[in-house]
Amino acid sequence: MKQFLFYALRILIITLLIAVALDGMYTYVFLQSKNRGKIETVFNSKAKKFDVVILGSSRANNHFVSQMFEDKGLKTFNYGMSGGHLFEASLMLKLMIEKKYEIKNVILEADLNLSNDKESDGVAAKFLPYIHSSKVIEKHFSAQDNFNELYYLPFYRYIKYDSKIGFREVYKIIKGESTNALDNLGYYPLVKHKNGNMKNNIVNLNPLPKNKYYDEIKNICKANNINFIAVMTPMCENVKGMNYFDKVKKAYPEIHNYENVVQEDKYFSSCGHMNDAGAKIFTARILSDFFGKK
Repeated sequence: MKQFLFYALRILIITLLIAVALDGMYTYVFLQSKNRGKIETVFNSKAKKFDVVILGSSRANNHFVSQMFEDKGLKTFNYGMSGGHLFEASLMLKLMIEKKYEIKNVILEADLNLSNDKESDGVAAKFLPYIHSSKVIEKHFSAQDNFNELYYLPFYRYIKYDSKIGFREVYKIIKGESTNALDNLGYYPLVKHKNGNMKNNIVNLNPLPKNKYYDEIKNICKANNINFIAVMTPMCENVKGMNYFDKVKKAYPEIHNYENVVQEDKYFSSCGHMNDAGAKIFTARILSDFFGKK
C-alpha cells in the first residue's frame, strides 16, 4: 500500500510539472501573438491614439465601416467582436486603458446585448492566456464561478477552451498565420445572401433594467474623459417584437436609436446584420449626426 501511494504521488507530481510547463509554453506563445485577433493585438501592443474606437458584438463588427471614419480624418478601429457580449466589450476597453491608449470617442453598439450580463465563452476565452499578466483581466474574471480553476489550476484554461486557445491556435501563432479579424481596420463587411434569414423574433427579449457591463463602459469613459456614444443599430423589416428597442430607450434614454435608419431587405445579409451597402449608409448617418462629417 505504501509503495502504491508513493507511486501515485510521483504520478501526481509529474502531471503537475507537465501542466505547469505546458501552461508556461502556451502563455509565452500567446504573448508573442499580434496578427491573429483583436484581443491579443491590444494586449501585445504599445499605447495608441484613436479618435474613434468602436465596441460591441457582430452588430458593431459588421455595421461600422472604419475606413469611412478614416476618410474624414478620424483615426478609427472597429473592435467589435462577433459573438461577444458587453462582458467582453467592457474588458476590451479596460485593457486599452491599462495599455495607456488615448481615446477621444467610444461608439458602443448597445441593443440586443443589453438583454444579458453573461460572458460569451467563445470570446471571453481569448482573454484567458493573459489572466496572470493583466490585473484588469484577472479582476474582470474574478466574479465568475469558475475563476479559481481558471486562475490557479495550471493549463486548465487551455484544456477547457481548447477549440479557442488550445493546440491548434498555438500552432497557428507559431507558424505566423494571420486571420482577417484585423483587415479593414477591424470592420468585417457582409454580402447579400440569397438564403439569408430575413425573419427574426425578439418578442421574448428584454433589456436588463441595469446592465453591469454597460455601466462599466459608460463609467470608464467618464473617468477618462472619453466621449461616450451608445447606439442601437438597424434590423430588417420582418422582425417580431421590435418594441424591444422602445424598451431599451425607456431603460437607457441616453442610447440613440438608429434601428430604423436602414430598412430595406436589400441592405441586409441576414435580419440582424446589414451587408456592406447597408453598413455604409448607416455609417454615413453616424458620421453626420455625431461628427458633423458629410
